Amino acid sequence: MKAKRRVILVTDGDEYAARAIEYTAKRVGGRVISRSQGNPTALSGQQIVELILQTPHDPVFVMFDDCGFAGEGAGETALKYVAANENIEVLGAIAVASKSNLKEWTKVDVSVDRYGTLTEYGVDKYGVSDIEVGRINGDTVYCLDELDIPVVVGIGDVGKMARKDSVKRGCPVTLNAVEIILERSGYNG
Repeated sequence: MKAKRRVILVTDGDEYAARAIEYTAKRVGGRVISRSQGNPTALSGQQIVELILQTPHDPVFVMFDDCGFAGEGAGETALKYVAANENIEVLGAIAVASKSNLKEWTKVDVSVDRYGTLTEYGVDKYGVSDIEVGRINGDTVYCLDELDIPVVVGIGDVGKMARKDSVKRGCPVTLNAVEIILERSGYNG
């Protein structure tokens, strides 16, 4: 029997997120499905799974984005398909906050603010602690509660957060979120 591919889901797919995720994946020895980048997600869940299964090693990072569409958009449809696939083991998800007028939200186990501090509160798009305990608002996040994801880490806008998460600075917030997922999921790649 073939081993399941171990995957980290990221609920953002713009160019800043792609650069930050690619940088972070290299730092932890992972791989990125670069073609999953898009705003909104252009590939179907089935296409993404096919690409995941072709990667040479774990963990595999996959980006999903709804581009602010109301309800379930392309990113969430693909995310749900990938997470439910029998060949995939989801290690965790990075739930990215956005300035969504739609008020879609999800529960998070922990958040990382723009200074790298762990907090029980959610964070906003800028990585600033919010007033809600254990939840964040975003546009590609509401379906995370429906899925069996062992660790959900909330962060602000990947690769941005007032430049505190830029590639030039080593994407410390994104890297911290990934390290939390790898540690709490029991991954020992």
